[in-house]
Amino acid sequence: MARDMTSLPHDPPPVGQAIQAIRAQQKLSLDALSKRSGVSKSMLSQIERNLTNPTIAVLWKLAQALDISVGDILGLGMQAVSAAEPTITLQSAHATPVIKNKDGTCELRILGPIDLAGTTEWYALTVEPGGVLASDPHEAGTREHLTVLSGLWKVQSGNSEQQLQTGETARYPADQPHVISNIGDTTATAWLVVESIRR
Repeated sequence: MARDMTSLPHDPPPVGQAIQAIRAQQKLSLDALSKRSGVSKSMLSQIERNLTNPTIAVLWKLAQALDISVGDILGLGMQAVSAAEPTITLQSAHATPVIKNKDGTCELRILGPIDLAGTTEWYALTVEPGGVLASDPHEAGTREHLTVLSGLWKVQSGNSEQQLQTGETARYPADQPHVISNIGDTTATAWLVVESIRR
């Protein structure tokens, strides 16, 4: 059965860092490991600095010299990859892009990452009393989802319209002219998700 190559990593794990860590733990100099393994000192230096990846034969020689398995080296290399990639990234408030309509009554804080733009986008929407966010039709198949956090809203999409209040969500086609309005007396806030369907 053929393996799905798209699920495999594009690059081998950086084993140099693992070899360097094991060598240091065993208190071996670069020269000592070179003599013990038969791998040249210059090659070892390049491997440890991740300037080159060793062949299986070289990796086997180093594993034998360090009295560990090839799998141990590869495992430590994969751990280094995982450690280098933080599982949680943080975007500060001042780094969050903000756009406003012409009269400044509507503010959209762009919360979605840029690599999802054009597929799934989400915003924190704040609209002053009487503020109107009118939009031209988006790409065919696009839908919007507006969830009210506070205030009184009206959504119009094509010939349909709907009022919303706190806690309610409106889902509507956005591939036709659509308008979001604050029809209350106080500043209104909501989450807005724009979902585009690529055909």
